[in-house]
Amino acid sequence: FFQAEDGIRDYKVTGVQTCALPIWVSPVRRLHLMARRERRRGRRYQPRFALSQIAATSIGALGAVVLLALLSLWSQHPLIVAPLGASCVLLFGYPASPLAQPRNLVLGNGLGALVGMLLMAVMGQGPLTLALAVAITILLGQQLRCLHPPAGGLAFLVVYLGVPWGFLVFPVLTGSVLLVLMAWGFSRWVPGAATYPRHWL
Repeated sequence: FFQAEDGIRDYKVTGVQTCALPIWVSPVRRLHLMARRERRRGRRYQPRFALSQIAATSIGALGAVVLLALLSLWSQHPLIVAPLGASCVLLFGYPASPLAQPRNLVLGNGLGALVGMLLMAVMGQGPLTLALAVAITILLGQQLRCLHPPAGGLAFLVVYLGVPWGFLVFPVLTGSVLLVLMAWGFSRWVPGAATYPRHWL
């Protein structure tokens, strides 16, 4: 682009007419400047984490998933499913997030699974059912103050796999409650862990 002096304004101020002096900036330079501006904006917006907190939360997520897997083997009930891994990212990676609180995790995940099962019972499996399950889960999550991103994944998974009704109890609700309890205990007993939860209901 071109950047120039305003000759008319200069004439009004100094009484001397100056000509516009164009300064050409290459497209590569423009892209570099835009990228640098966006990086600064991102640094201001994204949360920052201390190294001690990063180490603690990574260990917490590792321990939670391992413990759920071991409990699944011991109890012969599935207690873990892919969207619960996404819940761990919020629980341990950013426990201060409103979307990571117990109400959001337990109610949100349960709602997503229930919506998927009800739609599948009425409409069967199909692309429209998949889309409606995710959309209605988001709508109800916003209305009921229990928005939780992995809940959309659960709604999708329920319809896509055609799971039985028992899936709502094992692993969705049981696994969600266990994850909340693990995150609560982790925040109390492990040095460097962030406070969790900020509220229960």
